[in-house]
Amino acid sequence: MSTPERLIESARELLWERGYVGTSPKAILERSGAGQGSMYHHFKGGKPDLALAAIRRTAEELRATAEAVLDGPGTPYERIEAYLRRERDVLRGCPVGRLTMDPDVIASAELREPVDETLDAIRERLAGIVEEGKEQGQFGPELDGEEIASAILATVQGGYVLARASGSPAAFDAGVRGLLSLLSPR
Repeated sequence: MSTPERLIESARELLWERGYVGTSPKAILERSGAGQGSMYHHFKGGKPDLALAAIRRTAEELRATAEAVLDGPGTPYERIEAYLRRERDVLRGCPVGRLTMDPDVIASAELREPVDETLDAIRERLAGIVEEGKEQGQFGPELDGEEIASAILATVQGGYVLARASGSPAAFDAGVRGLLSLLSPR
């Protein structure tokens, strides 16, 4: 792995674990095994530029993972179920969702942009799937695709918070089961 790749991967891990403020250039260099000054050599703006590259990579990966499941086989309900039940490190939390709780990320339009774009793209895809299910008669005509998509994202992100607070994935799983029972086809 090249030095810039090691720096990006180390920054991604540290942002997930510690947030922006808790991710020091020294910690990034130590984790990556990169030499002193390499961050500034490869990322001229230093930590903010490297953090942006790391956030973009994390956002792209999350979006690709979600789209792979949502664009997979099955009925609209089955694809939503697959998205909700996909393998996750629930106790670690969402690497993108956790960034929304970081005041320094939220305060920076540039750092926040990939987070917003990713959540918006997933929400739009989910809304489209709900509308597809309505057209097929799988979901009731009264459902609003955008509202249901927001509820799905809220269940996932809130499930992470509840699971982390309790130290158990049971709260996440309960939220998923509850939402699926509400969406269950007629």
